Amino acid sequence: MQPSAATAASVGSSVSGVVFLSRLLAIDVSALKTPPLKWNSTNNFFICRSSFTPKNPSPSFSAPKSGDTPKTQLIHLIDHDQDVVRQARRSADWKAARAHFDNGIVYQGRVEGSNGGGLLIRFYSLVGFLPYPQLSPSHSCKEPDKTIQEIAKALTGSLISVKVIHVEEEKRKLIFSEKEAVWSKYSSSVKVGNVYQAKVGSVEDYGAFAHLRFPDGLYHLTGLVHVSEVSWDLVQDVRDILNEGDDVKVKVIGIDRNKSRITLSMKQLEEDPLLETLEKVIPQDNLAGSNLDNTTDYVIEPLPGLETIIEELQREDGIIDINITCQGFEKRVVSQDLQLWMSNAPPNGNQFTLLARAGRQVQEIQLVTSLDQDGIKNTLQRVLERVP
Repeated sequence: MQPSAATAASVGSSVSGVVFLSRLLAIDVSALKTPPLKWNSTNNFFICRSSFTPKNPSPSFSAPKSGDTPKTQLIHLIDHDQDVVRQARRSADWKAARAHFDNGIVYQGRVEGSNGGGLLIRFYSLVGFLPYPQLSPSHSCKEPDKTIQEIAKALTGSLISVKVIHVEEEKRKLIFSEKEAVWSKYSSSVKVGNVYQAKVGSVEDYGAFAHLRFPDGLYHLTGLVHVSEVSWDLVQDVRDILNEGDDVKVKVIGIDRNKSRITLSMKQLEEDPLLETLEKVIPQDNLAGSNLDNTTDYVIEPLPGLETIIEELQREDGIIDINITCQGFEKRVVSQDLQLWMSNAPPNGNQFTLLARAGRQVQEIQLVTSLDQDGIKNTLQRVLERVP
């Protein structure tokens, strides 16, 4: 049956009313076109209902009253439809956030603003949080004179690469990290043994964090220089040597890709001052035992713990004789713990040189053996594993 002219006019005015009301209420009517549309006729007034609208509305739905005008009824239905669509969209976006977290997907998020703790990041219909410590170091290194709040303000409106690092729909928690996104992009090019120019970030009691400069001139990744890797000198306080903003050169000595961690060293870019014999690194007047003739009865007391190691070495096959030939004192303290290693000095026949160090005191040990260099290293390793 074809609608009457009056009915058609009513439909036309109703559609115009929908357009007018959508503008008045800032409603995106295009959102209602996705599901199938149903037209219901009530008192010659045609109402568009989306498939999202439940047949049995929830208690929060403000049902039209008998005295409501058709236009008022239309407002109730549009409001409810929009609320249902909005809830469905947010639920889908929380599921998308969980998928991004589970699969480590990098997302281009728009910075909506900032507060005292970090940035507000748009994720579809949701807004998540990116704490300042999770920002890439490239921002602060590029503009070191600006505060983190000034940097955040300048980022508002821009797109940055982020990863979801925490998602909890029940508590409405959605947290992002730019550092993790940058790690995904740049960490594969970092190898143990690589040397980088770096800029010192925060300095802690246990070491200093250094931002690595990449070929594009930006500082994308951060590693830790442990206090023991700062210098061959014994470092009591890292702040005596390093300060935030210092430019340094570092070497990569470890990578934990599961935990996104890089371990760095500064001292390994310098030769250990005692890799050769004592005479090459310690003045002769600071040595004892090396300048004495054979008639002098001079005994050097082994460093604490060294005597036990020597006794264990003498029990090993291939070790013929062991003697502490001289000792000296460094101007600096490298470590209070006992250290033992082979000197780089070439062997003299079947005689090899070992060096032991504790505090400022250093002792040179002559080892007579039938073993080659690799055999000595293996023997030393076995002995050190036995000695507590």
